[in-house]
Amino acid sequence: MSGRRRAVLAAVVAVLAVAATVGVLGAAGADGAATTRADAAVIEPAVITPPATTTPVASSSARATPSTAEPAPVAAPLAGRIEPGATHSGVATFYDTDGTGACGFDASPDPLNAAMNVADFEGSQACGAYVLVQAAGGASVTVRITNLCPAPCRVGQLDLNPKAFDRLGARNLGEIPVTWKLVSPPTTAKISLRYKDGSSRYWCGIQVIGHRNPVARLEVRAGSTWKRLPRTDYNYFLAENGAGCGGAVAITDVYGERLVVDPLPVRPGAGQPTSLQFAQR
Repeated sequence: MSGRRRAVLAAVVAVLAVAATVGVLGAAGADGAATTRADAAVIEPAVITPPATTTPVASSSARATPSTAEPAPVAAPLAGRIEPGATHSGVATFYDTDGTGACGFDASPDPLNAAMNVADFEGSQACGAYVLVQAAGGASVTVRITNLCPAPCRVGQLDLNPKAFDRLGARNLGEIPVTWKLVSPPTTAKISLRYKDGSSRYWCGIQVIGHRNPVARLEVRAGSTWKRLPRTDYNYFLAENGAGCGGAVAITDVYGERLVVDPLPVRPGAGQPTSLQFAQR
């Protein structure tokens, strides 16, 4: 072979070697790029969702009420302004009375009774309540509320029978600063019920008489249920549609004691005795 042909052949071999090298490098570069992306996918931080936390369920006595829940019904309070244990301040005055008046009670031989101011009378809720009245000097008397003392009587004021006032001070004083509170006195009397004049099985009014503690509610048995009757300013509980007239009667005092009286005949204007009385408190 001539030198010229060997030189050409060597050049061709060199060119082929270079092309092969370039191809290998290109393939290596492509593999390297793929490897790099795969590695990136592997080492890229994953988004980790924290495990859900569980709030411990409170006990039934401490479980919170959802904000959308309706409030639980609250029973109406039994006592009004003359609440057991509460002490009131005012003045004592006096007027001639035989125990009759706005409460609709009969005349009483007991002079220890009084009229209550409008605010504390509360539309007859004070009727029949016994209150202990104390003067600043220590003298005291227990009186039964039988009447309403209208204006100019002030909040806290009691207008006493003159003989009851005498237990506190001299009448020439006119009025005496006092404090007073509800009491539950001893008694041997029993409760009576009275149907109002004009009562029948179609309409009736019921009055409670001779109760030791103030009456807070009166219900009548109407069919299979108890129906609470509204109280009037003249101290009767009315069944305007006749519901329960002549049926069993349940009376509840301000302490929550509930007494059930068996059915009594509708005898308008007549007091009908029972064998029941509220407990002394």
